[in-house]
Amino acid sequence: VTGAPGWLGTKLVECLIKEGKKVRCLALSSMNSEPLKAMGAEIVYGDITKKETLFAACEGIKSIIHAAGIIHPKKIKEFYQINTEGTRNLLEAAVSKKVKKFIYVSSNSAQGCNKQRSELMKEDQQEHPEKGYGKSKYKAEQIVKEYQQRRLIQTVILRPCWFYGPGQPERMTKLMNMIKSGRPIIFGDGKNLRSMTYIDNLIQGIRLAENKEISVGKTYWIADKRPYQTIEIYQEIAKQLGVELRPRRVPKILSCCSEKADDVFQFLGIYSINFHVAGEMVKDIACDISNAEEELVYNPKIALSEGMKNSVMWAKKQNLVPLTPRL
Repeated sequence: VTGAPGWLGTKLVECLIKEGKKVRCLALSSMNSEPLKAMGAEIVYGDITKKETLFAACEGIKSIIHAAGIIHPKKIKEFYQINTEGTRNLLEAAVSKKVKKFIYVSSNSAQGCNKQRSELMKEDQQEHPEKGYGKSKYKAEQIVKEYQQRRLIQTVILRPCWFYGPGQPERMTKLMNMIKSGRPIIFGDGKNLRSMTYIDNLIQGIRLAENKEISVGKTYWIADKRPYQTIEIYQEIAKQLGVELRPRRVPKILSCCSEKADDVFQFLGIYSINFHVAGEMVKDIACDISNAEEELVYNPKIALSEGMKNSVMWAKKQNLVPLTPRL
């Protein structure tokens, strides 16, 4: 497993070990790896941007779940160094050590956005990746497909969407605290669709992709049962936090202006998380999971209400979200 001790990687390792699996983690350094050792995972240190450090991690391994990547870097070039070339390096090491299967955790950004709200994204559509992150993940997908086509290794590509759940990344906690204040920003009418992926649903999808032969050479969307409107997501978070949602309505055009600013910064090689996030807040990013349901028998049991309840409870226990509303 790569991407541990990250959020997804750590939860995945925990689930695998509970199933009785022997798990090896590729860790960048000893920092934060003690919890993985305590679970019973073997730790091998390496850096996916340095191919020579990856061969030992792949020795004697049956399958690799590649969940490592960078979403919010300082420089645009890091997207390609880590997400694209890092994937290539790991594939080369895996093939040299005769690893059987390679599950690549990609992203909705490799596809892009919906052409129209009424048409959910499917796996067979032409990709239109946006910005550095999406392009780096798309290029990584193409490398994975090339290795499959050359029959060098069995591969599966999974495209999860907006992650949430206990242990969530800092960006999700930041959104909760904005909503806790009662006055979060909503660009436009808030009716744009967003697919979300609760962490347990994603892990179910990963395990099915690893274990089912039908998955070989395929790409699957992995998300909750249905997409949600942005305003619906905000309302559910507010409900679980016990606050009244009184959003500040901002014209859609300001989100579009933020996207243009993001384009300029990224052209200059600079990444601005604020411009990037604001620039996609009015877009429809919603997928059709029917292929995963039919072929993998994927059954996402956790929906927004239960998933967000679990997320908020976790954040409160970690003292990441105040117990009383801010004034």
